[in-house]
Amino acid sequence: MKDYELHKRQYVIGGVAIIMMAIYIIRLFTLQIMSDDYKKNADSNAFLKKVEFPSRGNISDRNGKLLVYNQPSYDIMVVVKEQQERLDTIEFCQALNITKEYFIKRMADIRKTPGYSPFTQQLFLTQLSDQEFSVFQEKAYKFPGFYIQRRTIRQYEYPNAALLLGDVAEVSPEDIKNDDYYQPGDYVGKVGVERYYEKELRGVKGIQILLRDAYGRIQGNYRNGELNTKPIPGKNLTLGIDIELQRLGERLMEGKLGAIVAIEPSTGEILCMVSSPSYDPRMMIGRQRGKNHIELSKDPLKPLLNRAIMGQYPPGSTFKTSQALTFLNEHIIDSTTSYPCSRGFRFGGMHVGCHGHGSPLSLIPAIGTSCNGFFCWGLYYMLTNTKKYGSIQVAMDTWRDYMVSMGFGYPLGVDLPGEKRGMIPNASYYDKQFKNNWNALGVISISIGQGEVTLTPLQIANLGATIANRGYFITPHVVKHIQDQELDSAFMTKHYTKASPWAYNLVARGMRRAVTGGTCRAANRSDYAVCGKTGTAQNRGRDHSVFMGFAPMEQPQIAVAVYVENGGFGATFGVPIGSLMMEQYIKGELSEGSKRQAERIQNQHLKYGTKDR
Repeated sequence: MKDYELHKRQYVIGGVAIIMMAIYIIRLFTLQIMSDDYKKNADSNAFLKKVEFPSRGNISDRNGKLLVYNQPSYDIMVVVKEQQERLDTIEFCQALNITKEYFIKRMADIRKTPGYSPFTQQLFLTQLSDQEFSVFQEKAYKFPGFYIQRRTIRQYEYPNAALLLGDVAEVSPEDIKNDDYYQPGDYVGKVGVERYYEKELRGVKGIQILLRDAYGRIQGNYRNGELNTKPIPGKNLTLGIDIELQRLGERLMEGKLGAIVAIEPSTGEILCMVSSPSYDPRMMIGRQRGKNHIELSKDPLKPLLNRAIMGQYPPGSTFKTSQALTFLNEHIIDSTTSYPCSRGFRFGGMHVGCHGHGSPLSLIPAIGTSCNGFFCWGLYYMLTNTKKYGSIQVAMDTWRDYMVSMGFGYPLGVDLPGEKRGMIPNASYYDKQFKNNWNALGVISISIGQGEVTLTPLQIANLGATIANRGYFITPHVVKHIQDQELDSAFMTKHYTKASPWAYNLVARGMRRAVTGGTCRAANRSDYAVCGKTGTAQNRGRDHSVFMGFAPMEQPQIAVAVYVENGGFGATFGVPIGSLMMEQYIKGELSEGSKRQAERIQNQHLKYGTKDR
């Protein structure tokens, strides 16, 4: 019995020893293989991996004028593991002109940063000026663990095109999560071209591996720099923007809310994109960026909103051109079809008003005089044509398909973030809204660009470009050329609409009639033929002033849309602004008379209240 108990005790003791040995081996494996803490510690004692940032690509306009470039800047980096507890915090703070409270808070924030490591460089302070850098550099030897890192920041040649160009700022946790290229303290494009073309502009980082001695002093490049990698500069971008046209547009929109978009029809290149109000892009440079951004975000006039691609407005009578194209192609009308207009469209008890003009009218004079009655009758006869379509639902969806083919109802795909889609209703929308109990009269206002229909100024300008091209458009885009790289094929492909070229020719003639003897007479010139269409979009407050047009009529160089919120009739602001923009681009400068007109428009500031917006 005693021998049996002794024998059993031996197994127990042996089992305990084996378990302890297994735990010890697993722990060693975890520390030495699974965890890189000791490796990091050892490497940090021997090496300093210094990131070398590439220069960000420059941005120029279509004529080679430099818009955005780089200038030197300096960051203060810290390796927390090297920071000595006996750091003279007061002297350190004085050298950087910061408070002790800021120092304590910043060090605490660094430790909370995602991906934080005490062995690697962390960003402490960004964008020191040359003067601040010089003061700190003289005393840098007193502050072990702190390093100066040279990099560049953006600079802007002109105080224009802020929302289009965008800006660069420190990465957010979301940026780091979405792309492992970034580390805390890196910079990234936030909006505009800087955001959309971030990967092209940013380049590729380089790494310099430096060797330390036992006291942590830098001894030079490890293995004579064999393992170093050089940074690869970002690609330069050439925009389709004409900066002089952009500057004129921003001047003309001073004191007004709205947008101007101009497109080169043959290429889809955006020649200018004005959103008003705007701001000087240089406000987004340096350590005051955050403060300035907060102030702009609180402005009730919303200068951070790019109205050109985010504003969703009723297009008003500019939309009648798309209706004419649809009715012609669906054989609801032809060039000789006439409809009455007794101060508007009248049917039973319904009346959609219109200004005084001759009646009845056929298509071309109806476009020229912007007759509401003509286009209301056209939609009425389309939606009630059960012989052709079978039901109002089929007719409505046919109408909607034409609109979508013209670039409405969905984002066009411009190379800027944040583009909105606007609104084009279909049959299911009205079935849901009116519980399957609706008719043509109930939706008749969409024929004149009111009701549920909304477009962005970019979509209105693209409508002008499509008419200029007699039936196709190329997706509007801001960037004309990328250094050593092809543009996306989406920006070189022609998109043909459902309407035929012969229909577009008739509409272009109607738009020409509007300039020679209709609502756009103020845009008429003797040296080139302008085609235009006004819009007076109804609103809760004062009407919006809208213009869409192109020039010259044959071989067009520019299509433009102007949208002035609460600007009144289309002829009040839309037509003269559109005419001046065309002249600037086609002639290269304004005449003396046009310069005086531009100054008068620039000085006409509109008053805006909550109801107007």
